[in-house]
Amino acid sequence: MSDTSTAAPPKPSPVVTPDMAPFWAAARRHELVVQRCTACGSLRFPARELCRQCLGREAVWQPVSGRGKVFSFVVMHRANHPAFAAEVPYTVALVELEEGVRLAAQLTDIPPQKVTIGMPVEVWWDPVAAEVVVPRFRPRQP
Repeated sequence: MSDTSTAAPPKPSPVVTPDMAPFWAAARRHELVVQRCTACGSLRFPARELCRQCLGREAVWQPVSGRGKVFSFVVMHRANHPAFAAEVPYTVALVELEEGVRLAAQLTDIPPQKVTIGMPVEVWWDPVAAEVVVPRFRPRQP
């Protein structure tokens, strides 16, 4: 019999709302997508009902490069969920993609003390469950 008392609980999965379902479906295909307003062409993320630029309601999901830079970041020194306790400290970055939209994601493959604003990063795909693939970012090689 194995001792399960020391096993970490499973990590929570993202909540897939109807508005964000196309984003998570694309992530399962290892494709990063954002909304593009069909009226004015502005990109937006996360999904929302109205365009901030023209108040248009119609949008389509458009692939983006997955390349960007660290706009801001925070180093988590306390786990916000018991499943992340073994990973602290870890970095959560606000990444500004080359296309101009920003999204928050975990920044990996670099010690927190080496992260800098403006650092070039790229997306990678973390299959955290059978049907859930999460975009994360790592430093981009020149």
